[in-house]
Amino acid sequence: MNLDFSAIIPSIPYILKGIGVTLQIAIGASLIGFIVGILLALCKIGKVKMLRWLADFYTSIFRGTPLVLQLLIIYYAVPQLLDIQIQPIPTAIIAFGLNSGAYISEIIRAGINAVDKGQMEAAQALGIPYSKMMKDIIIPQAVKNILPSLVNEFITLNKETAVVTVISALDIMRRAYIVGGSTYRYLEPLLFAGVIYYIMTLVLTFLGKRIEKGMRKSD
Repeated sequence: MNLDFSAIIPSIPYILKGIGVTLQIAIGASLIGFIVGILLALCKIGKVKMLRWLADFYTSIFRGTPLVLQLLIIYYAVPQLLDIQIQPIPTAIIAFGLNSGAYISEIIRAGINAVDKGQMEAAQALGIPYSKMMKDIIIPQAVKNILPSLVNEFITLNKETAVVTVISALDIMRRAYIVGGSTYRYLEPLLFAGVIYYIMTLVLTFLGKRIEKGMRKSD
C-alpha cells in the first residue's frame, strides 16, 4: 500500500480548523433540534388533532427524505424563492436542526410517555396548570430518562455534518477533500479526517457517560 502522509503534514493545521466548523454546526443544530423536538413532542401527545397531524406529517417528511436533499433544498431553494443570500454554515445549522428535531421529537415523546402517569394525575389533582406541569415535572423527568438517546443523537449528528461538503462549508471533510485536490493524494487526508471524527466520537461518548453518571448521582 503506497501511503505517504508526509505530503499532507503542512496541511494538517488547515484540516484541524474544520473541527470548529463541525462543532459549530452540530451544537447549533442540536439546540434547534431540541427546541423543535420538544414542541413536536408536545403536539403529538396533545389533544388537538390538527396539531398531532401536523407534527406527525413534519416527522414523516424529515424522516422519509434524504438529509442531503433537505440541505440542498434549503441552500438553493430559499435564495431562489426569497431572493436572499444564505451562507453554508447557517444553512447547515438550519437543515440539520430541522431534521434532528423530527428524530428528537420521537425520543422525547417516548420519554414523556415513560414517566409514571401518577405524576401527571397528582399534578392535575393539585390544580397545577398543564404548561407548568409539563415544564417543571414531566419534561425534566423525561429528559433524565432519555439522556443516553439524546447523547447518541448528538454524536450521530456530529458525524452527519460531513454531508455539508456538498454546499462547500469548510468543515473537516471539505478541508480534507481540498487538501487531496491540491496534493493529488486523497486517501491520506481522508484517512486523517476519519481519525479526527473517530477521536471526536470517543470524546463525546466519554462526556455523555460522565453527564449521565452525574445526573444519576443527583437523583
